[in-house]
Amino acid sequence: MDLLEKIKSNASKLNKRIVLPEGVEPRTLQAASIILKEKIARVILLGAQDEIDAKVKELGVDVSAAEIVDPKTDSRRDKYAGMMVEIRKKKGLTKDEALTLLNDPLYFGPMMIKAGDADGELAGAINATGDVLRPAFQFVKTLPGVSVVSGAFLMFVDKKFGHDGVLVFADCAVMPDPDAAQLAEIAITSAQTAKSIVGLEPRVAMLSFSTMGSAKHPLVDKVLEATKIAKEKAPDLMLDGELQLDAAIIKEVGELKAPGSPVAGKANVLVFPGLEAGNIGYKLVQRLAGAEAIGPVLQGMAAPINDLSRGCSVNDIVNMVAVTANQAQ
Repeated sequence: MDLLEKIKSNASKLNKRIVLPEGVEPRTLQAASIILKEKIARVILLGAQDEIDAKVKELGVDVSAAEIVDPKTDSRRDKYAGMMVEIRKKKGLTKDEALTLLNDPLYFGPMMIKAGDADGELAGAINATGDVLRPAFQFVKTLPGVSVVSGAFLMFVDKKFGHDGVLVFADCAVMPDPDAAQLAEIAITSAQTAKSIVGLEPRVAMLSFSTMGSAKHPLVDKVLEATKIAKEKAPDLMLDGELQLDAAIIKEVGELKAPGSPVAGKANVLVFPGLEAGNIGYKLVQRLAGAEAIGPVLQGMAAPINDLSRGCSVNDIVNMVAVTANQAQ
């Protein structure tokens, strides 16, 4: 887990402001205490001061170094509401409607980021993915030239695979059935995630049940088209496909099935053809191989806003705050 320590260390140097909208949730407060103690990031907790104080006392944790912001009373509400009306004017959003939305920390957090008052957000310990992402899509939006938001997992596996035991899996969280153009975008943003967070030189494998024409099917054609589009958009990126999983990560198989490929047998970024395969794939590796899975890391957003599993641990929150801070650099 040396890499995870490096991610935390780099986050500490960056000193980013990460907003946690679920400011009264016990695991979030316990994680905030660790984050502040280890100086991984500056923490902004959203919620009423008295409610947070009561929960902190009950848990016996120290979050005194955190900034506590109450979305219902904060002095920036009027400014944020004006920004929201401007962003959503084509949808007819009114000032009163915007002020009502700002009572919800899941809306207030993204507006803090949009206004430059925070650098990233992490939520989802007690909220559904859709509720976390909706405000982000509406007000923070995607990066210029990017139309697809996807979710990657950092997978810590046996050191003989990937980048010293680290693989990036995508998309495992967001897009159910991406078309070829969307799959190409997922591949490119996944490579960027691998570079910015893990610090590796990405070798991207476009996965399929076929390797270099060994099978013919429309599902294979989609991956081939996505590979072509990705290579045109990012010609300097080491990316190849279509590749079966073993051809992507096992040297001997890669040399046999895809000789001359710059990726086969040494891939460190695995792009699955659809969410069904990606979600099943990461959970198989996590549960059967005992791999640690960190994520999902949301890719393609104009600012880092990440979603937690509602079954997350305190340690998961700490790790994801470190990842979010790295994304914000």
